[in-house]
Amino acid sequence: MSIYQILPYVPTVIAGVIWIVTLALAISQKDTPIALIHGGLGVLTFVISAVSAPVGMIASLILIVVLASSFRIVREYTRGVYFRLGKLRGVLDPGLVVLMPFGIDQVRIVDIRTFTIDVPKQEVITKDNVPVIVDAVVYFHIFDPVLAVTKVADHVKSTSLLGQTTLRSILGKHELDDLLSKREELNETLREILDVATDPWGVKVTMVEVKAVELPDDMKRAMARQAEAERERRAKIIAAEGELQASQKLAEAAEVMASQPISVQLRYLQTLSEIAMDMNSTIVFPMPLDLMPISNALKPNGGAGR
Repeated sequence: MSIYQILPYVPTVIAGVIWIVTLALAISQKDTPIALIHGGLGVLTFVISAVSAPVGMIASLILIVVLASSFRIVREYTRGVYFRLGKLRGVLDPGLVVLMPFGIDQVRIVDIRTFTIDVPKQEVITKDNVPVIVDAVVYFHIFDPVLAVTKVADHVKSTSLLGQTTLRSILGKHELDDLLSKREELNETLREILDVATDPWGVKVTMVEVKAVELPDDMKRAMARQAEAERERRAKIIAAEGELQASQKLAEAAEVMASQPISVQLRYLQTLSEIAMDMNSTIVFPMPLDLMPISNALKPNGGAGR
């Protein structure tokens, strides 16, 4: 048998291999209608090939195209929500799946990874009537692909718009000091509200972060003056506390010196000795006669050699 005699049967053999794989996948999916349709198409093609080789070759090529278009790959980080004749059938797990041909089955691929939405800057009037500009980041993922497809047209856009309105509504109920000092509490409040609102869409909001709070220029200057006044106040308090402690110590020292008069004289002589360390200085001072014995005692060698 020559190659020209075998060539008309090559498409039939290829179609047969694809047909077997298709039937195996349909059986593993436990989808009887798919198995019946693909099985019927394959049997019909093989009967035509047995009757007429040229016509069978054309039929086999058509079967190959039909079967190849029925395959769909669902990636690990996605899920496939598929419809048959417009009616929801279920969710396709990751892997190679086979569908009805001729557009009978339609699949919507849903990404279940975490999405990040950068909420545009929003102008907010705080509770104490201060205009500020805030922006935020929202993190979410799809926990129910069916709800994300059947309950909302665009879950990403809808979540973004909901985040903008919620940001203005919630932050507008708080004062400026809360926006600056209670950022974590506000983030958690925003997350809870968004999570409840998006739950019917199959969306799980995992985190909301307010990135920045921009203040008007006059408010920045006022806060700078307030901070400077606060620093000056603290500096004055620290200086006053230092003077208070010093005066308390001086009072204690005065009490000790008052109880022991000789200590005053010793302190007097010690001060003179420290001044005399500079050899270029000449000090003239009156000294009571009753201090002469003490002065002689402080001289080297006890005053000897005079």
